[in-house]
Amino acid sequence: MLEHGNILPGERDLSQLTGVSRITVRKAMQALEEEGVVTRSRGYGTQINNIFEYSLKEARGFSQQVVLRGKKPDTLWVNKRVVKCPEEVAQQLAVEAGSDVFLLKRIRYVDEEAVSIEESWVPAHLIHDVDAIGISLYDYFRSQHIYLQRTRSRVSARMPDAEFQSHIQLDSKIPVLVIKQVGA
Repeated sequence: MLEHGNILPGERDLSQLTGVSRITVRKAMQALEEEGVVTRSRGYGTQINNIFEYSLKEARGFSQQVVLRGKKPDTLWVNKRVVKCPEEVAQQLAVEAGSDVFLLKRIRYVDEEAVSIEESWVPAHLIHDVDAIGISLYDYFRSQHIYLQRTRSRVSARMPDAEFQSHIQLDSKIPVLVIKQVGA
């Protein structure tokens, strides 16, 4: 059984092992690469990626979704600080621009592998003890009897800032996906 991180045999070897032409193997590898199942690097080979999908639309949080898929979630908190709310976020939170909000930055892990960077903006009055927030922000809110009516998520690609770069083992020239969440 092949697992993520394994290096696949070359096109010629796969062609001989499977009894199909190299052209068919090449097209199959291209399709797998386009779907994100494998990563191909000249001189290195084709490596199987660890694919983990989770829904930003589901009412349950990241940690619950990970556990339901039989995997282990973890969180590395990069920053939990109060900042002045920027205007574009203030509109989404229905608070005044410049009011105090928590900017929570974290790296999310599945089975000890980093899968996402998250930035959550939360009105300061909703968090009474920032140190009590564990792996799951949703669990913290439930423990405080706070039930979010909706969460807006925006996914974008960007270069990791120095704060995140110091925590992840990726080349600084590789963009990362960032999930920005605003809950109300």
